[in-house]
Amino acid sequence: MVIGPGGTGVSVTAASAALGRSGARRTGGTRDAARSGSPVTANDRDTLLITIDRHAPTAALLGVYRQPDEPVMVSSRLHLLSLDRLELLERTWSEFTSVLSETLSRSKVTLPGLGAVADIAAGEIATLPGVEDFLVLRRIRDEAISGQWRRIVVDVSGLGDPFEFLRASSVLSQTLNRLWPRHRRLAAASERPMLAQLTGAVDAIDRDCVDITELVTDPHVVAVHVVVGVDDRGERLLPHFLATADVMGLALRSVVVNRGVGADRAHSGCEERVARLRSVVQADGADVECTEIHLLDDAIDRAARLRKLGVGLPAPNGRSYGSGAAQLTETADSGVGTSRAYELTWRQRLPDPDGLQLGRSGDDLLVTVGGFRHPVRLPSVLRRCVVVDAAWDGVHLTIGFVPDPGLWPQSR
Repeated sequence: MVIGPGGTGVSVTAASAALGRSGARRTGGTRDAARSGSPVTANDRDTLLITIDRHAPTAALLGVYRQPDEPVMVSSRLHLLSLDRLELLERTWSEFTSVLSETLSRSKVTLPGLGAVADIAAGEIATLPGVEDFLVLRRIRDEAISGQWRRIVVDVSGLGDPFEFLRASSVLSQTLNRLWPRHRRLAAASERPMLAQLTGAVDAIDRDCVDITELVTDPHVVAVHVVVGVDDRGERLLPHFLATADVMGLALRSVVVNRGVGADRAHSGCEERVARLRSVVQADGADVECTEIHLLDDAIDRAARLRKLGVGLPAPNGRSYGSGAAQLTETADSGVGTSRAYELTWRQRLPDPDGLQLGRSGDDLLVTVGGFRHPVRLPSVLRRCVVVDAAWDGVHLTIGFVPDPGLWPQSR
């Protein structure tokens, strides 16, 4: 997944990376098929480039027609999938309301609220937290598990905040379970069998949310790459991007410094700025690569020039990062029973240490870093504990817990 502040060249970076490792064999027949968008068999497929920005220039740069929600052949080894968020929402909501309508037609009693829900148009639920982004992520997940692609490059551009997009599935799951908790769904289905299909549909969405959240943070199959420009904005935002990736537990593999954004080759301070960006990435011995995209003499307006950029993105390495690699320990002077004490520690960048906030919501620890709040799922033993302190040594964040007497098992 390629992310970054808007205008830093995320789409160009993702497209160049997809082309650079595609190993395409340019034959006349393949080129003609690519222009027409003809389908190919799964055996021909290698790399899928996905863009979720309806205004992305990727299709034009690759010389193919944009066909929303259908993979288009660019070469024998590369395909482009442009996802339309609104179309995904309308199609999915139509399927869901058909389940509601069938439930209502089979029910012999009045089911309050369901009739009104069934009449809601797709456009009216677009503001439900995380729903559009969830549908896009679910489509990406479906492509990832289809077995048709060796590699998928996701161009996460055209969004206000890429991290809000990446956590959309967890936000939607929390919303669903607040509006209709799972235990109530199951109780409703047992009391009114006609609701079984409806509760099954809601449960399927909830399961997909959990599945997507696990996929996005799985370092064995996903690698995240941040693109920044060589300018004041890049220097200002990079520490916050790295800190947010840490708290979300994303497998951040590389930072790509785009010299084509904000850099002036005649400006003497350009190299110093690049050096400062590199120092931010490599601070504290973090295992994150830092690469550069150099300026081209010609405008990037075709696939050949995208390939000339030579962008290479490190593959997933299976190492957990940030909160995904949190270590739970029992303190040395810990007692027994409710006198025990625990610590949860992970590598966490904090560009603004004074802005760190901790809270609690059910089984989650709410961690706020740089104004971004993210729920970190606690190990089972800490779900019966309360937070008593926190410390940051410049590299690691350590949070102290002690048992909650009201929830901790009492010894006899």
